[in-house]
Formats: sequence, C-alpha cells, structure tokens
Amino acid sequence: MKKLVLKISTITLALSAFVFSSCSSDDDAPTPPSVETTADKLKKGEMNGELEENFILDASTTYELTGSFIVKEGTKLTIPAGTNILVKASGTESFIAVLKGAQIDIQGTAANPVVMSSEKGNPGDWGGLTICGKATTTAGVDAVAEVGGFIYGGTNDTDNSGSVKYLVIRGTGAQINPDAQYNGVSFYAVGSGTVVENIAVINGADDGVEFFGGTVSAKNLYLENNNDDAIDWTEGWNGTIDDAYVAHTNDGFSTVVEADGENKSPKINNLTAVNTFQAVEGSGTALQFKKQSGATITGLSLAGYKTSVDMKDGGALTNVNINGATADPANAYNLAATVDITGWTWIGAQLSLSGKLGGTLTSDLTLDASVAYELESFLLVQDGVTLTIPAGTKITARAGGVSVYIAVLKGGKIDIQGTAANPVVMSSKDGNPGDWGGLTICGKATTTAGVDAVAEVGGFIYGGTSDTDNSGSVKYLVIKGTGAQINPDSQYNGVSFYAVGSGTVVENIAVVDGADDGVEFFGGTVSATNLYLENNSDDAVDWTEGWNGTVTNTYVSHTIAGFSTALEADGANENPKLINFTAISTQNGTALQFKKQSGATITNIFLSGYATNVDMKDGGALSNVQIDGADATTTDPYNTGTQVDISTWTWRTAGL
Repeated sequence: MKKLVLKISTITLALSAFVFSSCSSDDDAPTPPSVETTADKLKKGEMNGELEENFILDASTTYELTGSFIVKEGTKLTIPAGTNILVKASGTESFIAVLKGAQIDIQGTAANPVVMSSEKGNPGDWGGLTICGKATTTAGVDAVAEVGGFIYGGTNDTDNSGSVKYLVIRGTGAQINPDAQYNGVSFYAVGSGTVVENIAVINGADDGVEFFGGTVSAKNLYLENNNDDAIDWTEGWNGTIDDAYVAHTNDGFSTVVEADGENKSPKINNLTAVNTFQAVEGSGTALQFKKQSGATITGLSLAGYKTSVDMKDGGALTNVNINGATADPANAYNLAATVDITGWTWIGAQLSLSGKLGGTLTSDLTLDASVAYELESFLLVQDGVTLTIPAGTKITARAGGVSVYIAVLKGGKIDIQGTAANPVVMSSKDGNPGDWGGLTICGKATTTAGVDAVAEVGGFIYGGTSDTDNSGSVKYLVIKGTGAQINPDSQYNGVSFYAVGSGTVVENIAVVDGADDGVEFFGGTVSATNLYLENNSDDAVDWTEGWNGTVTNTYVSHTIAGFSTALEADGANENPKLINFTAISTQNGTALQFKKQSGATITNIFLSGYATNVDMKDGGALSNVQIDGADATTTDPYNTGTQVDISTWTWRTAGL
C-alpha cells in the first residue's frame, strides 16, 4: 500500500508541476466556447428556446419558428407592427408561450397587423399562442395547464400580461393527445390589465380563442373555420367580449360558443355568426352551455345554424340572457348582422410568401404569370393603387366564402391583361358555386344611389359624378365558383361593377358556376363586349341604379335547374343597350325580367328553351323595352335572331 501511495503522490506532483509551468508561460489561456442564447438566435431570425431577457423583434425580418418559444417570468417580448412569424416545425413542437409573470406586446396596426402562420395555414399545423397570468380561476393558484404543463392562476385579477393588438393567426390546433389540442390563442388566468383587441384566428383545428378563468376582456374578434369552438371559456372566466364575428364555411365544427363550469356571467356585446355550410337547411350548434355556465349576450345575430341554444347538461336557461331576455332555444336569433367587418381589412393579412395573395394593397403590384397564386383572403386595391395581372396568370381562391374576394376600391385600378390564347383564370380549387366572393370594382361614375353610396357587399364606397371614370381594364378573364352567401338576402356576384365609368375597358369575360349573378351593374356607364355566362344560379346579367352602358355579344347558357333569369333589370330606366344577346336554357325558367320602370334597347335577340321570355315583374310599360325596333311583347318567342357565335371563344373554359 505504501508503494502505491508513493507512486500516486509522485504522479500528482508531476502533473502539478506541468500545470504550473503551463500557466506561467506567455501563451494566453484558451477561451471557453460561447453559449448561443435565445436572443442571439432571434437576431438571426430563428425563433426557438427560452427567452430570458427583454427583446424587440424587427418587423423587416421574417422569423422562422422552429420549435417551442417560451417567454419566461420577468421577461417581455415586443413584436412591432407588420412582423411576420413563419412556423417551420410542425405539430405540438411549435408554439409561443408567455409564462406567468412574463409579458408580450404585439403592436400590430390595421394597416400592418402581426401575422403568425404556418406556410399553408392548414388546421393543426402548430400550437398557436398561449398566455398565462396571475388572475383568479376556479382551478386555483398555480394550476397546471392542459397544454404544455404551464403554471397559471393567482389572486391578482388586474394582472397585466401585456397587449395583443391586430394579430392574425392561422393553422393552429396541433393535437396533443386524443383529448387535448392547442387553441389559436389560449388565455390562462389572464388579468384585466391585459389589452386584447383586433384578433383573427383562421383555420384552427381546435378552438379559436379559449379563456381558462381570468378577467381579461377582448374586442374585435374574427374567428373563421375553427374546427371545435370559435369562442370557449371555462374555470369561471368573467371578462367581456365586444364585437365578435364568426364564420363557418366548412363541415364538422362544434359550436360558435362553448361555455363550461361555474357561471361568472361573462358578457358578449355584439356577436354575429354565419354558417354557410348547408345554410339552406341549417347545420351545427351556435351556443352551448355546459354544467351551470351562462352569459349575458346582447346584439346576437345567427344565420345558418340548426340549433341556436343548447343547455348541454340541463343547466337553467335563466343563466343565459340574450338580447335582454332569458335564452330561448326556439328562437333562431336570425336578426340583421350586429357586427360589420367591412372595415376589418387587417383580417386578410398574409405572410409575405411567394404565391400568397391577401390583405390590402397600398402600392402598385404586378403579378407574375409563372407563379401559381393562392388567394387566401380578400385582396383590396386601395385608392391610387393599380393591380396588374398579366396574361396566363392563374389565381386559386380558397373556398372561404365571404372572406375571400378581390375588390378594387373607388380610385383604385385593375389591369387584367389576358389574351385569347392565355386568359387570366380566377377559380376556387373545385369551382363550386359559392366558394368565394369573386371580383368587385368600384368607380366614380353616377348612380341613382348617389355619391359615396355603400355597396351591399363589403360595405365598399362607390359613386360620384365622373361618368368617364377609368377603373382600368378587364380583358380575357375566366372566373368560376363565385357567389358566396353574405346573409339570407345577399350574395357576391361573379363580377360586380359599382358605378364604374366608361373609361374602363371590359371585354371577353366568362363567369361559370356562380351561386348568384354572373355580372351585375350598379349604376355607372361602363360597357362590355363578349360575355359568356354559364349556370349562374341567380341572374346571368343584372343591373340596377340607372346603369346606362352597352353590352355587345352576350351568350347565356342554363343547363342546371333553379336559376332566376338570363337578364334582370331593376330601378330607373336609363335605357342601356344590349347588342346581340343569346340565351339558351334546357331547364325552362325566365329569360328577361324587368322590375319597376326598368327597360332597355335590345337588338338581335335569340332565346331558346325558356318558359317565360319577357316578364314585366312590377307592371312596368312594355314600351320601356325595345326589342329589334319594337315594343317588347310577352308572346313573341324571340327565336329568329342570329345566335352569338362562340365557336372561336375557346378562352371561355380555359383552365377550368
């Protein structure tokens, strides 16, 4: 043993001498490797890890969320207006969580909202945003969240977790287990000191927003196609929501509102929910209250739901007060919309990715015909801005109903440069009637609705005093699957011309399989040449408000039952002209219908297959309608004219 100890001691001394001599040399000691912090990653546009120091993102950088991103207690994350966060990792691996005692400050604006989305924005792509606070919840102090195992809950009902303003979030709802999923935005015991306003949650596989206790309030919520509940609360949440709009265009959702647990009587002021999936028969449940939950709801407007109120566990109806009275499951609450989203242009904001279209154009944009574009939301062309669409461009519209359309606002311009060989094509993927809202153009020409009238679709402003106004040009456009249902009385058309002036060029347009009109003129002086209108469910050609342009060469085809007319005219008669009008039906129906005192001058008409050729709906004078040089009659078959020859219009079905 002594020899062993001696040997070890000798070795130890030798090593000590070596280390001592090395340290005393003139060489610098090696620098230990640096550890990359989460803040360092953010500076490179990488978003993952635990943030332990305050940080302000850069709106000029597109941040890639490649895993979980957690804002730790005592730390604040600031996200400036216009910031894009692109989710790269999939499923439950990707989420943003603000822990109890931390803050998030999302500083979006109406013109530049903050966008968080996966590349495709498909339901379940990622875990969304979770905020945890210190307010009260029936789950108690330091409760454990069902997602992420985060700690939340306390005794401070005025707790401040920051602010969330103008946020658009897509593709959330990742599946955690068979019984749990992430929501779009989850509020865990968030306090009333937190500001939440102008949030859009679109295409979530679970809830849009859910409140787990807490006292936080919110205003201006847009919740579209969230597969479970649009708005959900539990654990005694008792905040207020002002102005919420829910859109359901897909099958299989759960409810507009689901409430569970103890009733702390939260409030909703103005809730409009529209279900256009099988809206004719009605489907789905609007409001569901579990256990003894309840609420006070004012300004409730529902459309298209089979069940308005469901007390799931037999709770008292008196727990739920709607529009000043005890809830009534027999009441459909199908009042006029109480929330107007026409000014909420921010809800259409998209990630700045190639091929994605949506939001508001504030500067000129020229598309690239080699790119397959996806219209994810509405695209608004502002006053003074021009959207140019080259020949051969194809735009696939998401089947998102009223939230997906292209609108050229008063003072804006569109330049569609299609050719016979390469038309511009706009269609939903399947081209089903009502899939999307089509194209709307607003101008400055005269209309009997007056100056700065408000359109029935989108609430757009139109009308002025310039009959030669120029809104651009539309040449060789094929459009399919339009006519999204706005409400029981109103739909989008294929192409809508609101007070469009004669300086605008419109020629060679095909509108196919629209759920409402093919083309409609609301006043204005614009003329059009070569219109092909096939199986539009309402009217092929429609005008009102004193339109007085000319349409040359129109071909209408009706092969599906249930349409309204080939032509519908309404309002004051400014004597518009139709030159060469052909309409052929295999389903009977009405060809020409004139309402009030409307009329027209029509030359070279050919009608075939209609049960009624001329209908003066409100008893207007037949002399208002001049057909081939004579007063219209209700008995003439009008089948001797020369049919419009569409044999060379090969462009009309291009790309469909």
